[in-house]
Amino acid sequence: MMEARLSLVTLGVADLARSKAFYEAMGFKIAFANDQIVFLPMGGLVLALFGQRDLDADMARENAGHGHIALAHNTRSEAEVDAIIDHAVASGGSLLKAAHKADSGGYSGYFADPDGHAWEIAFNPHWTIDAEGRINMGS
Repeated sequence: MMEARLSLVTLGVADLARSKAFYEAMGFKIAFANDQIVFLPMGGLVLALFGQRDLDADMARENAGHGHIALAHNTRSEAEVDAIIDHAVASGGSLLKAAHKADSGGYSGYFADPDGHAWEIAFNPHWTIDAEGRINMGS
């Protein structure tokens, strides 16, 4: 059996240097980088940036393209949502959907990184986030 755990998320990127600079501008710290891959630790999870063609070859897939997936970052306040989305756009990302009140009582919006990978930035008033950034969904 496989443990219910996610260890690493790898994004296929068109320009590794551009993507590395974008994520550094967003506040991510680099644990390892070379001319093929960049590893960015994320509180127990690792985000990897890998050239699109190299990733396609590694998966033995041709032109894998973009999957229908959104990465998500939850915040402790609505103001943090706005600040992060504004910073992402100023750092080279693009606004996909302006932050807004959700029917669930939360607040969220979306930006895309320079390669089009979607990030949802959200505040959920029903969840708490501990000092290490882990979500507690309650019982």
